[in-house]
Amino acid sequence: MPDLKPRKTLFNPELRRRGIYVLPNLFTTAALFCGFFAIVQAMKGSFEQAAIAIFVAMILDGLDGRVARMTRTQSAFGAEYDSLSDMVSFGVAPALVTYAWALKDMGRLGWIAAFIYCVGAALRLARFNTTLEVVDRRYFQGLPSPAAAALVTGFLWVMIDKDISPIDVRWLACGLIIFAGISMVNTIRFYSFKDLNLRRSVPFIFIVAIALGFAVISYDTPVALFGLFVAYSLSGYAMALQPLLRRRLPADEP
Repeated sequence: MPDLKPRKTLFNPELRRRGIYVLPNLFTTAALFCGFFAIVQAMKGSFEQAAIAIFVAMILDGLDGRVARMTRTQSAFGAEYDSLSDMVSFGVAPALVTYAWALKDMGRLGWIAAFIYCVGAALRLARFNTTLEVVDRRYFQGLPSPAAAALVTGFLWVMIDKDISPIDVRWLACGLIIFAGISMVNTIRFYSFKDLNLRRSVPFIFIVAIALGFAVISYDTPVALFGLFVAYSLSGYAMALQPLLRRRLPADEP
């Protein structure tokens, strides 16, 4: 008796190649380009340009997801592509840029420190992809890789801007990149800002604070950005220590 089941052929709609949304993936590609550009600039010795490129990649990475949600063009391909782009821009690029700038003269310890950061970013992204549906969206589990990249390259940018030799701060750079790598894989929670509603009305002082923030960043951009991400990188640890401090404080007597 002949087989009456429909065979899957190239003309079967189930096997047709799915289209790729251009707009959100355009931002992702631009972020990937910035990460690659940062590595090329580090190879040429233009470390300030490399640091700026990583910060631009961070801005583009924040836009691609929002553009996809606003235009309803989310896709599994876009999510995977974004993760791979993040690995290059916020994992490989900061590690190689920092290694070429300050860690290459430290021998084995230098490249081990850079590798700790790189593998921390890979593990952070893999854990994020596998726990996306079960974690509290208000918090990140571990330091986000863009924030870790901004912390590491922000330090580099400040040192270059202030004409401080990498030889004088190489141990500090080594400790900072290891701290960033470990912070990405720990279980400490960091606020994600995903529950902020920009359509909600805010007090007038909030707008004034935003204007002052832009003024501070414009006055000394490297220091302002580095200070911002230092504060954010320590905020998770501060929140984790609060319950411990409350337990040790003596109870108020009636």
